Amino acid sequence: MKPTSEITAGHAVLETVIGFMGIAWSEKGLIRLCLPERSREAIERRLLRHPGVSTSTDQPRWVVELIALIKAYAAGEDVDFSGVPVDLDGVDDFRLAIYDAARKLRFGETTTYGELARRAGHAGLPRETGAALGANPVPLVIPCHRILAAGGKIGGFSAPGGSATKEKMLAMEGVRVGPPPAAQASFGF
Repeated sequence: MKPTSEITAGHAVLETVIGFMGIAWSEKGLIRLCLPERSREAIERRLLRHPGVSTSTDQPRWVVELIALIKAYAAGEDVDFSGVPVDLDGVDDFRLAIYDAARKLRFGETTTYGELARRAGHAGLPRETGAALGANPVPLVIPCHRILAAGGKIGGFSAPGGSATKEKMLAMEGVRVGPPPAAQASFGF
C-alpha cells in the first residue's frame, strides 16, 4: 500500500462488527487510528481534536484497502498491517524504535515491554517503552495491544476500555492472558 499524490489528507469513520473506528491520513500515510467506540460521533470527535487531521473524507486507494483490512480484522480474520504506510513526523527516535519493533509482531504474537525494549535497542527501559506505546497514534497498525507486562500479565492500555479492550483484541487473535478458566465442577452424568 503506497500513498498516492491524488489526495493530501483526510479522515474516515468506519462501522465494524466491534464498533465504530476511525482513521486519519496525510500525504505520507496513516496519522491516527481510533479503536472502537459505540458511536460514529464519538469517533469523529476523537479524530478531529488532533492537530493535522483533515476534514476531507475523499479516500485514496490505499485508504480504501486499509479500511477493508480493518473491517476484516474486526471480523476475526488474520490480517497483516505491516504494509500500511504510517506518517510519524514529529515522533522522537526512541518512540520510532519502539514502534518499529512492535510492527514486527505478527497476528497472535506477543512479547513483554522489557523484551520489546531490548529488541528496539533500549534494553532496561520497560516503563519508558510502556509510555511510548501509550502515546501510539495508530494502534492496531502499530500493535501495542500485543505487548504484555512481565510474567505475561495484561499490562495497561490507553485506548477506550483500557486493559479489557486489550484483552478482547488479544482474544480475537487467539491469545489468552491471565489464569486458566476454572475447571468444570460437574460433568452432569
